[in-house]
Amino acid sequence: MNSKLWGGRFSKETDRRVEAFTSSLDCDARLWEVDIRASLAHARMLGATGIVTTAEAERMVEGLEQVAADLREGRTQFAPRAEDVHSEIERLLTVKIGPVAGKLHTARSRNDQVATDTRLFLREQIDFMQEDLHRIQAWLIEKSELNQRTVLPGLTHMQHAQPVSLAHHLMAYFWMFQRDRERLTDIRGRTNRLPLGSAALAGTGFPIDRRMVARELGFEGLCENSLDAVSDRDFIVEFLSASSLVMMHLSRLCEELILWSMPEFGFVILDDGVTTGSSIMPQKKNPDVAELIRGRVGRVYGQLMASLTMLKALPLAYNRDLQEDKVHLFDALDTVTASLKMMHIMLATAEFRVARMSEALEGDFSNATDLADYLVQKGVAFRQAHEVVGKVVVHCLRTGQALEGLTGEALREFHPDFGDDVVDRLAHDAVMAARTSEGGTAPDAVDRQIDAARGLHESQRPPDYIASRASSLPN
Repeated sequence: MNSKLWGGRFSKETDRRVEAFTSSLDCDARLWEVDIRASLAHARMLGATGIVTTAEAERMVEGLEQVAADLREGRTQFAPRAEDVHSEIERLLTVKIGPVAGKLHTARSRNDQVATDTRLFLREQIDFMQEDLHRIQAWLIEKSELNQRTVLPGLTHMQHAQPVSLAHHLMAYFWMFQRDRERLTDIRGRTNRLPLGSAALAGTGFPIDRRMVARELGFEGLCENSLDAVSDRDFIVEFLSASSLVMMHLSRLCEELILWSMPEFGFVILDDGVTTGSSIMPQKKNPDVAELIRGRVGRVYGQLMASLTMLKALPLAYNRDLQEDKVHLFDALDTVTASLKMMHIMLATAEFRVARMSEALEGDFSNATDLADYLVQKGVAFRQAHEVVGKVVVHCLRTGQALEGLTGEALREFHPDFGDDVVDRLAHDAVMAARTSEGGTAPDAVDRQIDAARGLHESQRPPDYIASRASSLPN
C-alpha cells in the first residue's frame, strides 16, 4: 500500500529516485512554524463552523501545539524521506492524536496550504527586512548630522564635478533605502491576503469561514479567485524585484566604500573586523565584505529571472513547477538579509578621513561652475561665461595654478566683470554652501533634508514583529 497522503489511487510505492527528486523538505522545512500557525487557525475554524465537532477541533489544536513544542525543543525530527513539510506536520500530528488528525485537511488542499504558508512567512520576513533597512537609515542620519560641513569631491563620470558635503552624499543612500522600504510596504499589502479556503483550485463545498481564518492570522483580506489564489506567485516576484533593488543600492554603496578605501582616495578606513588579508602579501587589507555584497547581487538578480521564467506560460491552476518558488525566494532572502546585516556592521565601524576628503579638492577645478555663475549674476549669458571660464581653466592647467589661487586682477584679464570679491566665492566650502536650492548640498538645505528624513524614520518604525511572532505560537 502506498503510504503517501494521496496513496489511495496508486498500487505501488513511489520510486525512491522519484521521491528524492520531488521532495521539497530540504527547502520548505523552514516553513514549519507558519504551517502550524495556519493549521491552528484552520482547525479552530472547522470547529466553529461545525465541519468537525468542537471536541475534534480542540484535539487537533492541542496536538498541533504539542508538535510545535516538540519541534521547537528538538524532541522530534522530520523523516528524511518526507515529501514536504506539510505532509510531515500531518504525520507528526497523527502520531500525537491518532486518526482524528486526518480531519485537519478537510476543506483544504496542499495547494492553498502552501500558498498560505508562503505568504505568512514572507510577510514576516518583509518586517524583518524593514528592521534592517531602518537600522542602516538610522546610521545614515546620525553620520549625516555630524558631517554637514565636511566637504568632498562630488563626481560625475568618476571625475571631480562639484564639491558636496559628506552628509549630502550619505543622505542620497537614505533616500534609496527609503524607496526600498516603501516598495516593501506596498508588497507586504499585496502579500497579506489569504488564499486558504481556495482548496485545490475551485473552492470547497464545506461551509467554511475564510474571514475568521484571515482575522486570526492577521491577513488584511482574501484572495478573491480560487484559481488565482493557488497559482499566484506575483508577490514573490515582486519581492525578488524589490530585493534586487535593495542589493543594487547596497552594491553601489559598497563600490564607493571600496574605492574610498583605496590609497588613491583614502576617504575611509574600513575596520579590521570587516576586512581580510592576503596569503602572500603581508601589507594587504582587502574590503572582502563589501566585495562579497557587490558580488552577491547577481544571485538575487538570478533568482528573480528564474522565478519569472518558472512562471512563464504556466496554465491555471497549480502546477508542480511552483514548488521551485521557495528555492528562489529563500536563497534571495537569505542573501539580502545577510548583506543588510553586514552592511550595517561595516558602516558602523568605518572611519571617515575628513581631512583627506578636503585635500582631494585642492586644485581640482570643481569650483569652475561657480566662477561662471559669478559672471551670469553680472549679466553675462551663461554660454559666454562657460567659454570664458573654460579658458581660465586651460590657463591654470598650463601654469600649474589652482582656480581658487587666482586673484581678481588675474581673472579680469579674461573678463572685465570679475571683481575682487570673486576670490571668496571660489573656496570649496563656499561653493558647497552656495547650493541652497531645495535638495541641494548647502548645510541649511541638507539640514532640512535630514529633518524630513528623521521625521519619516521615526514615523515608520517597523512593528515589533519578533515579539508578536514569539507570542503567536504556543509555548
